[in-house]
Amino acid sequence: MLVYPSGVDVSSSALRFLSAKLRRHRQELGTRWRRLSPGRQALLTLAHLRNGHPYAQLAAGFGVGTTTAYRYVAEAVELLAALAPTLAEAARTASTKAFVLLDGTLLPTDRISADRPFYSGKHKKHGMNVQVLADPSGRLLWASPALPGAVHDIRAAREHGVIAALAEAGITCWADKGYRGAGGTVRVPYWGRWKTLSTGQKAANRSHAKIRALVEQAVATLKSWRLLRKIRCSTTRITSLVQAVLTLHLASSDR
Repeated sequence: MLVYPSGVDVSSSALRFLSAKLRRHRQELGTRWRRLSPGRQALLTLAHLRNGHPYAQLAAGFGVGTTTAYRYVAEAVELLAALAPTLAEAARTASTKAFVLLDGTLLPTDRISADRPFYSGKHKKHGMNVQVLADPSGRLLWASPALPGAVHDIRAAREHGVIAALAEAGITCWADKGYRGAGGTVRVPYWGRWKTLSTGQKAANRSHAKIRALVEQAVATLKSWRLLRKIRCSTTRITSLVQAVLTLHLASSDR
């Protein structure tokens, strides 16, 4: 396999953050020697998450075996995922904001057509449903565990306890029509055909759309990590990948 120099468009603060966590983790385990230093293991993980390169290509570039590359990435991902904020922590952060934005996104997978639980009728493809909370500026605050793509947004939000948590904290939330009937503090547009809505309702829906549109920035932030644009691993690992990406993003944003 040919090897060539390449780059990863990730903040250096993310590399330093992950390197420090891996170094501390090795000290706790009492690890004396490994093929890659904590910094190189961190770079390997970032390259996999950001660029979506398969393990065989990464192994060749870093001079390790494919199994070693997989083990190093899996270790780093689990370490990062454990540091991701919980919904309760995200709610405390959101309580300092004027309001939050809620939306669901589909992370495409390579599931076959027979896997009906993973098929999203809305997106016409297989994938996993992830709920996203963003602040009024569209910055990503929290991402939920992944559920099969057939799960509707409002059901996913309820299963994760998002609606109840926001209502308990008294946080106003703006969402699209997919969350109609959510209740609590969730605000959705008026329902009905455009021509049947009153002038006031149309104006309210336009205003609602302008506010809610910023949540797309949070979704784009999540999918800027190319591994999440087309996931080929087991669906049981997707939640850890999402949580790892969330941790890296928040760690970079705080610096």
